[in-house]
Amino acid sequence: MTKTSPIDGQKPGTSGLRKKTKEFMSENYLSNFVQSVFDAVIDGGTDVSKGVLMIGGDGRYFNDKAIQIIIKMGVANGVKKFWIGQDGLLSTPAVSATVRERSGSDGEKSFGAFILTASHNPGGPDEDFGIKYNTQNGGPAPEYLMQATFANTKSIKSYKICPDFPEIDIAKIGSTTVASEDGISSVTAEVIPSAENHVALLKTIFDFDAIKALLNRDDFTMIYDSMHGVNGPYSKAVFVDELGQPESVLMNHIPKDDFGGGHADPNLTYAKELVAIMGLDRKGAKIDVAGPIPSFGAAADGDGDRNMILGTQFFVTPSDSLAVLVANANSIPFFSSRGGLKAVARSMPTSGAVDLVAKDLNLDFFETPTGWKFFGNLMDSACVFKGKDYTPFICGEESFGTGSDHVREKDGIWAVLAWLNVLAANNPDASKPLVTVEDIVKKHWSKYGRNYYCRWDFEGVDKAKATAMMDKMRSDTASNTGRTVGSYTIATADDFKYTDPVDGSVAQKQGIRFLMSDGSRIIFRLSGTAGSGATVRMYIEQYESEKLDQTVSSALEELTKIALDLCDIKTFCGTETPTVIT
Repeated sequence: MTKTSPIDGQKPGTSGLRKKTKEFMSENYLSNFVQSVFDAVIDGGTDVSKGVLMIGGDGRYFNDKAIQIIIKMGVANGVKKFWIGQDGLLSTPAVSATVRERSGSDGEKSFGAFILTASHNPGGPDEDFGIKYNTQNGGPAPEYLMQATFANTKSIKSYKICPDFPEIDIAKIGSTTVASEDGISSVTAEVIPSAENHVALLKTIFDFDAIKALLNRDDFTMIYDSMHGVNGPYSKAVFVDELGQPESVLMNHIPKDDFGGGHADPNLTYAKELVAIMGLDRKGAKIDVAGPIPSFGAAADGDGDRNMILGTQFFVTPSDSLAVLVANANSIPFFSSRGGLKAVARSMPTSGAVDLVAKDLNLDFFETPTGWKFFGNLMDSACVFKGKDYTPFICGEESFGTGSDHVREKDGIWAVLAWLNVLAANNPDASKPLVTVEDIVKKHWSKYGRNYYCRWDFEGVDKAKATAMMDKMRSDTASNTGRTVGSYTIATADDFKYTDPVDGSVAQKQGIRFLMSDGSRIIFRLSGTAGSGATVRMYIEQYESEKLDQTVSSALEELTKIALDLCDIKTFCGTETPTVIT
C-alpha cells in the first residue's frame, strides 16, 4: 500500500479522464485514478484474478511509462494475466475488437481494458494525455462504473502497487511469466500484435476482393492520412498487406508520441495537408491543385476511432456519410448476410439526414446523447439485456465517428472500408466510367434532400463562463419557445433529455436545442473531451428538398447569425470566432 490523498478534478468525461500530460505525470495522479477504477471494478463484482486485463493506447507521450505503472498496479490488485499491444499501441476500436474476439491459450477472455488516449487531442509533454476503461463487452465503462470511480477519487487514501515487478519489454511480441517468491502463483504479461484481431474481424465484414478490384482500377487512386497516430499500423496491415497496395497510398502512417507536432483530428481544419491534396481549403471550397487529385481520401485521428471521407474536391460531412452508409448497407456483406439492417442511431447534435433514410427503409431509429456507450446499450439490447434485438446496427456522431455492432466503439478504418465497399458495389464494371464519391452523395441528396449542416468549435474558453452561458440559455428555454427570430420561429427550446429504452437510465442536460418550426435546428453543448478549459460546440442545420447546390455558408447564413445572438457567446466568453468550423 502506498499512502495518498484525493486529487481534485478527476471526474471522467464522455471518454474517460483527460488532462495535460504534466498533470498526469505529477505525483500519484495516474495511480489515484487507476486505483479508483480497480476498486470500482472489483466492488462491482469482477474477479480480476480471472481473465485478462488489456492495456494499450494511441502512442502519445507518457504512454510507455503509464503502461508499466498500470501493470505493476494490476499485479498488486490481483490481476494474473495481461495483454499489451506491441509498442504499447492499440487503437480504440482494436481494443474493443480484441476484448470481444481474442481468446488466450487456455480459452481465457479479457474482463476489461485500460486505453491510454486523449483521442483527437494534441499529444506531447506540453499537450494532453488521457485514460479510459472499457468493460468486457468491449465498450466504454457504463455511467454507474464511472460514477463509482469518481466517488473513489474523492475518498482514496492509498493505492496498491508492486514496485519490484519487472518492467515488460513491450516492443517484443511474446509472453513473460513472473513467479511469486513462494512459487505458488505467477503473473503472465503477453505482448500481442496490435492489428491482428481487428484486421481479422474487418476481413469478415467487407468484400475485400471487390475493394481490391476497385483499388486496382487505372482510374482510381486513394490516400489515407493516419496523422501520425495509432492508425498507421492498421492502415498498413489492411491496405498494403491485405489489399496489396503500394505503401505510397499511406500518409503520415508512422506513429509519433506528439503526432508529428500536429493536431491529429480528422477534419478540414487540422487534416490540412490531406485536404489540400484533395483540392479543398479549410472551408471545403475547391482550390487549384498542380497535378492529379486522388479519387478518394480519408483521415484518422490519434486513437483511430474517427474518420473523414473526401472525394476529388468534395468533402463528405460526417452526417451525410452516416446517411449514405445506412442507405447502402446491403452493399456490405456484414449486413446483407444477416438479413439487412434492423436499426440505426445518431447522436442528438448529428444532422437528421439519417432519420430520412431510416424512415424510408422502415428501420428502428434512435436519437441519443453524445457518447458511444448509449449506442452500446442498443447493440447489446438482446444479448446482454434480453430485450429486442436491434442488430445489425449502424450508428454515428457528427464528430467524425461512425461504426456498427461489430465492436462497441466508433471505428475509423471500418468507415473507410465501408465507403470503399459502397464505391466498389457502384463500380462493378471497370470498363465503365468511375462512379465517384461525389456522384454517390449527390444521388443520395436527389432522393432524400440535403441537410445543410455545420459545427463551430470554440476551444479553450473559460469553463465557468461557458457554463454560465449554457445555464442562461437553459433558464430561457420557456421564454424562447414560440419566439420569432429573423425569418424563423422557435417551435421548441429545451435541454435534451434521454431515457435509455434498454436499461431505463436517464441522461439529462445533454445540450440546449432550438427547434425551428420548419425543421431547422440550432444546438449548443459543452464537449466532454477537452483536456483543459472548455469547448463550446455550436451546431446549425437546415433541410432543403430542392436547393441542393448551395454553399453551406450561404445556406446557413441567417441561422448562424441567429445562433450567435441566442447564445451571446461574445458577452460570456469574449469571442465570436470559432477555432474550427466543420
